[in-house]
Amino acid sequence: MRYDAALKYVYALERRGIKLELDSLGRGLGRLGHPERHLRFVHVAGTNGKGSVSAMVASCLRAAGFRTGLFTSPHLHRWVERIQINGRPLSKTAAAAAISEVAEAFDAPRAPVLSFFETTFAAALVAFRNAETDIVVLETGLGGRLDATNVVVPEVSVITGVALDHQRYLGPTLARIALEKAGILKRGVPAISGVRDRSARAVVRTEAKRRRCPLKELDSDFGADGIADLWCGAHTLTDVELGLPGEHQHSNAALAYATLLELRAHGFDVPDRAIRHGLRAVRWPCRLEWLEGRPRVLLDAAHNPEGARALAKYLGEHRAPGPVVMLFGASGDKDTNSMVRALKPRADAMIFVEPPIAHSKDAGALASRHGGERAHSVRDALARARRRAGAKGTIVVAGSIFLVGAVRAMLLGLPEDPPIRM
Repeated sequence: MRYDAALKYVYALERRGIKLELDSLGRGLGRLGHPERHLRFVHVAGTNGKGSVSAMVASCLRAAGFRTGLFTSPHLHRWVERIQINGRPLSKTAAAAAISEVAEAFDAPRAPVLSFFETTFAAALVAFRNAETDIVVLETGLGGRLDATNVVVPEVSVITGVALDHQRYLGPTLARIALEKAGILKRGVPAISGVRDRSARAVVRTEAKRRRCPLKELDSDFGADGIADLWCGAHTLTDVELGLPGEHQHSNAALAYATLLELRAHGFDVPDRAIRHGLRAVRWPCRLEWLEGRPRVLLDAAHNPEGARALAKYLGEHRAPGPVVMLFGASGDKDTNSMVRALKPRADAMIFVEPPIAHSKDAGALASRHGGERAHSVRDALARARRRAGAKGTIVVAGSIFLVGAVRAMLLGLPEDPPIRM
């Protein structure tokens, strides 16, 4: 298959929806020679922060000289961004080859039926094996226990934190969501947890004990002091520079540090200088990402109430120049009332728009409820925001990663594959 045909094949699987089960993929990977058994992993779950922590860990491993894979979702602009090797998205040639191998294996008679996400993950495993990666940093897609990525046995399991999100799939309470996230824990495999909520933390502890996982917890076994010092047990790393802005990234850096020290104990030579360089060099688009211009634009994929509060805190501590115009849109299943309540006090004007994906929250209803303008498209919203902000103002884009990604592509003139939730 050529790349365009391969991508068309993968996207056609969207109609199969979201599958939360491991049997199909687990049975089917044998048809590919079990690529997951030839790879080593760091497995990362969590409501917020899992992408940033994954990017930090991968950056530090690259700095230490390891050939590193990184699997994340969804993509911002192009499908190949989901599968990165040594910090670069998979080439179209390698992507087409991996998808073709998966298609041949699973289009055969009596083969398990895979979803879009399962097929994408299977292709990632094939690509990482073909590239002979030393280690893969693997971000879960949804939840953990029944997420397709949970077919692997990692060197370290990481749970960044727990917040209310995707309750339809993961449960209505923090404790129930924590149980789903803790489903990635494997017997005897060390676990790193950034969970702070008391009820959720108790669940993670119980599950770690049940699986006999050595557990390290944020604020008790490791943490961040101030804005520049990391510690884990007797180890310290002082005067650390972070490439990702925002106070919440200090805790994420502490999680990455604890994870890397665990890998060091498992034979991965990751010296302090590599950790310093990796944390300083890491970049993760649309996480408090500034684009210079007139007006300036701040992009942040604050897609749930906790993310919105973190963005609001950042805006409160870093006053943006000129009028601040908030461009907001969200998926239909999000708690937009809580999100807008957190963000609106930091904006001089609100513009609501529907992200370019199905089942988005109605922008007209949001504008009526919260006060503000309704835009009819992302391009219209950006034009309105520019007029409102003026050359010396600031546009803040938040709410949905699909909205933020679409605005970023427009501003930077980037090519895009269709957005997809999975």
